[in-house]
Amino acid sequence: MGLYRSRRNRILAGVCGGIAEWVGWRPVSVRLVYIGVSIATVMVHGPLVYVVLWIVMPKAPATPR
Repeated sequence: MGLYRSRRNRILAGVCGGIAEWVGWRPVSVRLVYIGVSIATVMVHGPLVYVVLWIVMPKAPATPR
């Protein structure tokens, strides 16, 4: 399975939810790691990386109901 933005686990764009689904973690854990890394880098790289991933990562394919 590839890396996609999540359609189910999304707060802003589904980036952290997609990463969580890809590695098999809970979305909350990925979000907490992201916030921790952002704070550790003095909030410079965190938002920039998120926006780049938002643009680069495709949205997960729709599943038929």
